[in-house]
Order: sequence, then structure tokens, then C-alpha cells
Amino acid sequence: MNMFCYQCEQTAKGSGCTAHGVCGKGPEVASLQDLTVHALKEISRYAHAARQLGVTDDETNVFTIKACFSTLTNVNFDAVDFQRLLQKATEIRQKIGNLYEDACRKQGKQPEDLNLHIDWWKSVNDLNALVDLGESVTIENRLKEYGDDVTGLQELIVYGLKGLSAYADHAQILGQQDDAVYAFVHEAFDYVSREPQDVEQLTAMALKTGAINLRAMELLDAGNTKTYGNPEPTQCRVTPVKGKAIVVSGHDLKDLHELLKQTEGKGINVYTHGEMLPCNAYPELKKFDHLVGNYGGAWQDQRKEFDEFPGAILMTTNCLQKPKDSYKDRIFTSGLVGWPDVQHIDDYDFTPVIEAALAQPGFTEDAPEKRIPIGFAHNTVMSVAENVVDLVKAGKIKHFFLIGGCDGAKPGRNYYTEFAEKVPDDCVILTLACGKYRFNKMEFGDIEGIPRILDCGQCNDAYSAIQIAVALSKAFDCGVNDLPLSMILSWYEQKAVAILLTLLHLGIKDMKLGPSLPAFVGPNVLNVLVEQFGLAPVATVEDDLAECLS
Repeated sequence: MNMFCYQCEQTAKGSGCTAHGVCGKGPEVASLQDLTVHALKEISRYAHAARQLGVTDDETNVFTIKACFSTLTNVNFDAVDFQRLLQKATEIRQKIGNLYEDACRKQGKQPEDLNLHIDWWKSVNDLNALVDLGESVTIENRLKEYGDDVTGLQELIVYGLKGLSAYADHAQILGQQDDAVYAFVHEAFDYVSREPQDVEQLTAMALKTGAINLRAMELLDAGNTKTYGNPEPTQCRVTPVKGKAIVVSGHDLKDLHELLKQTEGKGINVYTHGEMLPCNAYPELKKFDHLVGNYGGAWQDQRKEFDEFPGAILMTTNCLQKPKDSYKDRIFTSGLVGWPDVQHIDDYDFTPVIEAALAQPGFTEDAPEKRIPIGFAHNTVMSVAENVVDLVKAGKIKHFFLIGGCDGAKPGRNYYTEFAEKVPDDCVILTLACGKYRFNKMEFGDIEGIPRILDCGQCNDAYSAIQIAVALSKAFDCGVNDLPLSMILSWYEQKAVAILLTLLHLGIKDMKLGPSLPAFVGPNVLNVLVEQFGLAPVATVEDDLAECLS
């Protein structure tokens, strides 16, 4: 059985995984994910049409973003989970279809036939049949029909929707929603389900995806900060403490909070991992004494790090790799994450995780203490913006570099370590997402009390970096592109795609992207991005640094 997937940076040979996903995704799951996206296009046709008649449905809205998020890289690898998802999609399709047709009748209109004419819903109880249907809606079919540019732009929109849906899902879990986000997701899926438009129109829709992603990140920022407080500068421990242990990876703050409440007083130390590192800076999380710090580094090192971790492991949202047998009995998933034969936690009942932690030896002694600075989200940086502006005007801060994004295992990412090392001492580094693990344990010092490395947080905290840039541009009475600011971005999966689209929507120019360019962006589309925005692949550290400082 073949597959075709080119949605992540580490795709095989830089062009597409055709036998088995580099991420660990097999062709069966790849096919089911393709079919899930197809189902979402059909559901969105009805939802978009119904919304034009004044009818919306909360269940359809939330299901759409959850199902879309489930197809993002490193979230769910379980074929049975996708069968259940498609079974639920069948119910949603029927519900929103009925709502649309009822609205048409009430308004004296003739309902359109909005089906995509592959009766996937008739096969939801037959897993093999679903896999076969998924093979009929593969990206390869559209590549043959429409070519690289049009298909690539369609997929650019879809991958932006996947990243947007991740942020919207996190936000709605924390009570933050905006119907405009749901409306656009349905509009965009409806758009890519139809005969494709030209490159210019498709590019405009991709940039609109970036605009709505900015709103989704704003919602998530509000959800995180209203629930857990604004992150504050914190010296976070990154070496182990003696005692029983649980490590939490992924992105979900609520999962961590609920776990902290349930482990209080049980003699278990809780560690963050990967993108959860910034959680140690939120006041309502750091007040738990048994949240003792961060363990390990970025997601791609988890198989080694989890193998060595003497406790239980909880994976929230994405960034899961195939678990080793050595720790498969003590790793757990929650939310939308799934792996075959790994126990899943429902309804925030972390009893099995706690029991597994108590059954493990834990760390037998304290490691030598080491701490790193975190917690420099937009609220913190804006509070010292006047000092920063004064230092720039005095010539003591010459330039700002945003060096961050996704990390990964593919060769070439040492570029980001070397770049950070070679940034001059009179420059400040902003960083976010797991790309910061390439250099965040190095010593960079400060410039008159302003740390030379400012960790803005998770990947969604690109919102913070944007707010910081906007605040500085107002302080200097200039456009963001006129600031002494360079963006050196790394990408891996679809949240990074959504963030890039947001930055392009905002008109940010001359960004550098690496370590390689997306396989779904063909040369003609790349030329458009280069001409309009000056987007360029990373080159050598010396050349890129010289260009930024020129």
C-alpha cells in the first residue's frame, strides 16, 4: 500500500513520504487522515452554506477544528481512532446537512447538492473500506490533475487550517471562542473543495488563513493568561530533583494544571518537557511546589529522554513519536493524541499516570542545579519597553533577532545554534517554540539588565513576538519592517505554516526560513513569495548574519 504526504519539513527526500511517514505514520493512517480532510471539506460545504442562511451549529464548529487538528503531524497514529472520528463525522454531516436543508425550506430556497460524491459515510463501520476510500482522495490525484502550483497552494491553505485549528482547539478548551474563526475554517475548506482558482486567488486565501490564525492565537493567549496569569520572568530548573516523577510534554496547559492538582501531596515531582517549558512561568502553575522544572529538550529527542526518565510520561496534544517498548507501559496520551496500545486518559482523570509514577523508582538523587531564564511574553517585555527603547537609542542594543520555531531531527538545524552563538553581544535574541532548545541553555548575559535571550514561550506565543514588534514600531514611530529586527525561522509542522502565513498577512518582509523550504511550495509560488515578501531560505550563518546587520 502506498501513501503520499508532504505536509512536514522532514518528508522523505524533501519531496514526500510514499512508503511510510518519517514521523512514524503508516500508509493506513495516512489514508484515513486524507479521508478525514475530505470529510471535513464536505461538512464545511454544508456548514458554510447554512451560515449564509443564518444557521450555525456549535457541535459542528468544535468537531471541525478537533478533527482537523487530529490530522496534524505527530498527533494521532491510531487507525481505530480515525475510524471513530469518521463515524462521528457521519453524524455531524447528517446534522448540519439537515440544518441547511431546513433553513432552505423555511426561506423558500432550493437546497444545493453539496455532496462531494464519494459516499464515505456508508463505510464507517468497515475500517478496510475506509482506508481504500482514503486512497481515492490522495493529494497525488490532485497533483496529476491540477499540477504542483495549484495543488501546493491548496495544501498550503489546508496546512494553515490545521495549525489554526490546533490553536482554536486549545483556546475553546479554556473558554475562548469566536464564531469568525469557525466561519472561516468552513469557508476555506469549502473553497479548496471546489474547482481551484488561479495562483493569485489561492495566495490571497492563504494570507486570509494567516489573518484568522492571528485571531486564533489571540484567543489562545487570552485563554492562557486569563486562566493562569501572565507569564513572568522565571529562572527555571532544568536538572532533576530526587523523588518520584511525571514528565508532561505537548502543549496543553489545562492538562498540566489538572495533573498538578491531582498529584498535590502525593510526593511526586512534575516536570515539563518540550513545548511545555514555558508553563513554569505562569503564576497559577508555578505556585505548585511540586512543579520542579523542565526535563530534557525538544520533541525529537524524546525516545532517548523518555527511555532514561524514571517515572511516568504524559503526552498532550502533538509532538508524539513512536514509543519504545521500554517505556510503553508508562507513557499515556490525552486529548487528541493517540498511539495504538498506549493508554489514553479521558476526562482529566490522571489516576493511571499517578499510579505508574509511584510504581517507578524516580530520581535517586538531586542533579547539580542549573537554571535558565524563561517567561518573557509580551506583557513582560512591554513592561520594560521604555528601557529597551532607551538602550536602542543609546546604541547599546543594535539589533533584535527572532530565532525560533519548530525543531526537528533532519540535518541542517545546527545552523540555528551557530547563528545564536555568532549574534553580536550588542544584540538581543527573541526565541519561542521548541527551536529554542538549540541554544537556550547557553549563557548570553545581559545588556544593562535586559537579558540577551528572551524566551517568549510556546509556538503560539508567536503572538507575543508580534505584539512586541508592534509595540517597538509604535515606540520608534516606524513600520515593523523598518525596525532593527530580523526573523530567522525554523519550521517542522503545520502550526509553523499557520504562523508563517500570519507573518506574511501582516506584511513582514525579508524573513529567512529553514532548514529547507516546504515541498508543497513549488518554484512559481516561491517566486511570488520572494517578490512580494522577500522570503528566502537560510544560507550560511555568516552571509545571513551580515545581510541582517547591513
